[in-house]
Amino acid sequence: MSVTVDSYRTYRNLPPLAGIATFAEAAKPGLSVEACVARLKRFHYAFVRLHEIFTARITAEPIYELKTAFSHFAYLCAEHVQALRDRIAEMREPPLGLDEVPHEGLRIFFDEILAAPTTEELLLGICLAIPELDRAIERYQADTNPLTDAPSCRVLRFARLELADMIDFGQKAVAALIDEAALARTPGWPQFLMQCLASAGSIDGLAAISDPPSERVFSAKPYQYDRVPKRDERWQDPWNQAVNAEAFLYDETMPAKPKTLMMLFKRLREIDVPEMMASIIQETKGKPWGYYRDMSRQLWDEARHAMMGEVGFVSLGVDWTKARITLNWSHRLNTECTPIERHAVLYFIEQGLMTKTGKRYEWEVGQKSNVPLIATIQDFDWADEVLHAQLGREWYIPQIGEWKEALAYGDRCWTRILSNWQAVKEQGLTRHENWWPDIYRQACKTWGIDPDPTVLGYATTYEGARADLKNVCASA
Repeated sequence: MSVTVDSYRTYRNLPPLAGIATFAEAAKPGLSVEACVARLKRFHYAFVRLHEIFTARITAEPIYELKTAFSHFAYLCAEHVQALRDRIAEMREPPLGLDEVPHEGLRIFFDEILAAPTTEELLLGICLAIPELDRAIERYQADTNPLTDAPSCRVLRFARLELADMIDFGQKAVAALIDEAALARTPGWPQFLMQCLASAGSIDGLAAISDPPSERVFSAKPYQYDRVPKRDERWQDPWNQAVNAEAFLYDETMPAKPKTLMMLFKRLREIDVPEMMASIIQETKGKPWGYYRDMSRQLWDEARHAMMGEVGFVSLGVDWTKARITLNWSHRLNTECTPIERHAVLYFIEQGLMTKTGKRYEWEVGQKSNVPLIATIQDFDWADEVLHAQLGREWYIPQIGEWKEALAYGDRCWTRILSNWQAVKEQGLTRHENWWPDIYRQACKTWGIDPDPTVLGYATTYEGARADLKNVCASA
C-alpha cells in the first residue's frame, strides 16, 4: 500500500512534526530563502518606521491615554525589529542591508503618517498602516513552508499577536476620538496613503509596483520633532511645585499610609520620563538597534509606572487630577539640555535610587502601609529601576568615559535646572497652591479614618530644591 501525505500516520497517531504543521501543510514547496528575506526586510522596515512614529509623537501628544499607548507600542515595535533583524541574519544575508528603503512609496507612506498635523489624522494613518502590515504577515504565513521556515513563523506569530492588540486599541481610539467632522477635515488623505502603499506593491511588495506619487501632502515640509511636552485638560496647574513629595516620604515622623499617596504621586508624575526619553531616542542617531530597543523598554517601563500611580489613586477613590502633577522636569530637560545631558540626568537619578534609601525604602514603606497594591507597585517599580540602572551603564557611561565622571556630569546637568519655582510664579504660570490636603482627605475617607492634623498640615515645597535623595536627606 502506497503512502501519501493524507494516509501517513505517526506512531499511535501522535501529533506530527512537533506540532508545527500537518504533513500536507509541510509538504508544500513554500517560499525560497530569497523570497522570505525580501518580505521579512519589508516587515522590518515597517516596524522601524512605526517605532519612529510612536516615539516621535509621545512628547507632544496631549492625551495621556495615547501618550502611554504610544510608549507601549514603540517598545513592542522595537522588540519586533530586533527579532526580525536576528532572523534575517540567520538566512544567508550578510551584509543585511536593513537600512535600505524597500520602495520610495513606502517611505512616503510612513513619512506622511509621521508628519500628520493632528491627533485625529495621526490615528487614521496608524490605523491604516498596522492592519496592512498584519495582512502582509498573514500572507507570508500562508505562503511559506511552516516546517522549513519555522523560525520565521515563530517570530511572525508573536508579531501578529501584538499587532492584534494595537489594532484593537486603534479601532477603539478612533471610535472615541474621531467623528464625521474630523474625517471631513482630511478629505483625500487616507486615499493618498493607499496610493503610496499601492505604488510599493503593498507592505510586502507582492502587488504590482509603480512609481510613487510625485507630490506629498503633510510631509511636503520635512517633519520637525516637537520636544515640548503637552498634556490634556485633566493635568491642572502643570507648573505647580508646591508639595515636596520626597521630603514627606523621607520624614521619619510621618506615618506609612499617607506616604503611599506621595509614592503614587511620584509614580504618576513619571509620565514626564517618556516625554523626555522620547526626545533622547528621537534626537540620537546612528546607534546600534540594541540601544533603541533598550531605551524603548525603559521608556515603556516609565509609562507603566505612571499608570501604576493612576491605578493606585483610582483604587483608593482619589481623584488624581486634584494633584498638581508637573511637567516642569521634562519641559526643562527637553528645551534646555542636549540629548546626552538629558541621559546624564536620567542616569544620575537612577543611581540615586539604587541606595538603601531609594527604591528599597519605597518598597518597605509600601509593606508597612498595609495597602497590598502599593507594596506590589513598589516591588515592581524597584525591579524595573535596577534594570534601568544596568541599561544606563551599558549605553550612557561609554559616551562619557567612566562611572565617576558620568555620575558627576549628570549631577552638574541636573543642578543647572535645579529650580524655577520663583520664575514660573512670577510669570503667572502657577501660584504653587498646596494640593496635598485635598488628596489626603479623599484617601482618609476611603480608609475610614480621620485626617491626622500633622499630616494634613504638610506644606514643604520644592522651592530651591530638586526631587533628589541627596538634597532631601541633606535638608532633612
